[in-house]
Amino acid sequence: MIRVGFDWLARGSCSHPEVMTIGGGSLCAVEFPSLVGVIRHPERGVFLFDTGYDPAFIVATRPFPERFYRWTTPVRIGAAEAWQAWLAAHDIADGDIAGTIISHFHGDHVAGIAHLADRPVYCARAGLEALRRGGRIARVRRGMLDALVPPAVDAQARFFEDCPARPLPSAFAPFTEGRDILGDGSLLAVELPGHCAGHWGLALTTETGQPVLLAADAVWSGRSIAERRPPPRLTTALLGDTRRYRETLDLLSRAKEGNGGLAILPSHCLASAKAFRGDDER
Repeated sequence: MIRVGFDWLARGSCSHPEVMTIGGGSLCAVEFPSLVGVIRHPERGVFLFDTGYDPAFIVATRPFPERFYRWTTPVRIGAAEAWQAWLAAHDIADGDIAGTIISHFHGDHVAGIAHLADRPVYCARAGLEALRRGGRIARVRRGMLDALVPPAVDAQARFFEDCPARPLPSAFAPFTEGRDILGDGSLLAVELPGHCAGHWGLALTTETGQPVLLAADAVWSGRSIAERRPPPRLTTALLGDTRRYRETLDLLSRAKEGNGGLAILPSHCLASAKAFRGDDER
């Protein structure tokens, strides 16, 4: 795989009872950062893996029934999460961003997509169709906010399902296949079903040669992978498919056990982010 620069950075956070995210967890609320992958391709420019939270999320969840989303997962979005402020803080030039890779269309992953709607958006067709389907109440129940994703995104979409299939390096086993979204083998989308319709991760190799699997919401924490502890059925059945979720968790656990150098990064796990970065940045 072509090596790429990679940073794993927080953009806003939410809080939720831990027990809803991992079996046997605490009833106390835990803070979950919303992490964004900043991928610096040596020839093609910068790509973002998801967008994290954005002030647009607050606007989108003012009316009912969308406000229930904010009530059930209270969010923290400060001035530092404003688009230009966040880019400047991490030395990212807006004009250098060549496109966005969307793991799935839950609000905490696409809240900033309007800033990039004029550029290619790599995503699952099944996910975009689910976002546009059904009434407002049904979408909120599924964690989706249609207002966050302008119609221009539909025109810019490049679907994972249409990209050529490529074998994954052995460092990602037992995952064997990805979809080559740029056509050069650098970024391979990997289907991780169960969390919701059209849920995918991303396989890449960093400039230092480390294999990384961005797991999005296939799990909420690295502890779930290490201890094989899925969320309760109440959570997985509400958003997606419990059986397929647990099958994906099993594959992630096997990948972690069998590949010591592989970094598996869930989108809301602060501990995994700190371990990967080797620092205390939030």
